[in-house]
Amino acid sequence: MTAAASPNTRIEPASHATSGSEVLIGGCPVSDLARQFGTPLYVLDQASLTGMARAYQAMLDTYPGESLVLFAAKAHCNMGLCQLMQQLDCGLDLVSGGEVHTARQAGFNLANTLFNGNNKSDDELAYALAHGVGLISVDNATELEQLARVAMANGRHATILLRVAPGIECHTHDYIKTGHLDSKFGFDLSQIDAALKTISTANSAGNSPVLTLAGLHAHIGSQIFELQPYQDLATTMLAEYERIRRQHGLVMTHIDLGGGLGIKYTEADDPPSVETLAGTLVKALVDACDAVQYPYPKLLIEPGRSMVATAGTTLYEIGSFKHIPQLDKTYVAVNGGMGDNIRVALYQAQYTARVATRINEPHTKPVALVGRYCESGDILFDRLLVPETIAPGDLLIVYGTGAYNASMASNYNRVPRPATVLVKDGQAQVLVKRETWDDMTRLDLPLRPV
Repeated sequence: MTAAASPNTRIEPASHATSGSEVLIGGCPVSDLARQFGTPLYVLDQASLTGMARAYQAMLDTYPGESLVLFAAKAHCNMGLCQLMQQLDCGLDLVSGGEVHTARQAGFNLANTLFNGNNKSDDELAYALAHGVGLISVDNATELEQLARVAMANGRHATILLRVAPGIECHTHDYIKTGHLDSKFGFDLSQIDAALKTISTANSAGNSPVLTLAGLHAHIGSQIFELQPYQDLATTMLAEYERIRRQHGLVMTHIDLGGGLGIKYTEADDPPSVETLAGTLVKALVDACDAVQYPYPKLLIEPGRSMVATAGTTLYEIGSFKHIPQLDKTYVAVNGGMGDNIRVALYQAQYTARVATRINEPHTKPVALVGRYCESGDILFDRLLVPETIAPGDLLIVYGTGAYNASMASNYNRVPRPATVLVKDGQAQVLVKRETWDDMTRLDLPLRPV
């Protein structure tokens, strides 16, 4: 891959190709994938995943200290993907006991994981401690006391980061802003001294310390196209590190600067490449450390969307048509929708889509592309251009669906969730099986006689 061309800067996956009238992903014709695995179908391109992991690792190679890429598993989590991330020398950022368990079941080295989240349960914390999660990001004062109690009760020790809200604004959807002051996530910087006192008190309460503070953790948001917030983040965080060193004599060993880099969902999007981000984020942190002679802390970053979104596409089968002559409007329905992609309804997310089995035909006919769910808001595209010849049975490919589609999928209307396949060099393997109607009642219990 050439410089300044990480996969997040393009709409199609890295291995995207065409042959005649058809799209190929990972060397696999989409019609073959649909025939073998059914639709809707989540398809992950291994070449794109590898390209993004290597781009982020090359970025961290420019940092003079230790570093680690933590894939934010909330973007897309299954056992096979966890295993692939370990093969790519990435750690994991995990946000629930279920994600920790998935990583453990996948054989992932939990020493290379961070357990994040703003309201962890006692059981989740105990599970993480028992199975050797490397770092726990503590989100608030309540959780700090809770973790100390759980660690002491279980005879465990926790190495922690304090998640902070650094007060940095970025231009993105309100629901995915996380670093500004009015956020449910993280300590305000003015609360750090009190947190340090809580840690000291907890460590004095037993025979041995239960908490070790390794550093601070911040994440400013998601789908970010600006570079200035990243520079501000590195500078602000290091200023707090230096203040803590001066006032408390504590030199912290880790710094987690989160993720959030955007991807190209549509032609209107212009995200920075990972290579460009490196010149901003890493340089700002190094400059801030050098200015006060602070030892370079181990740098952690948490790419999620940018790591996996472009790698993912969703295949649908075209179904019914409805034309409204008075409005000169045509509705075209596919066999999926808001159950496998809630982001359009939730965030007004925009995507790029094409008819994958008529890819060589002009896409000039405007239609409203809707889902099969019993919900008026189940609209994937208000206006999508398709070929005039579009017909039932054609395959639609939606690009950029690798992040927050499978992970936010539901069984609304008791519709089974799609399968997920990983493709590379003409081969496809199932990472997640397609659910069945029997799965819809698997956890149900019949009414007991009264």
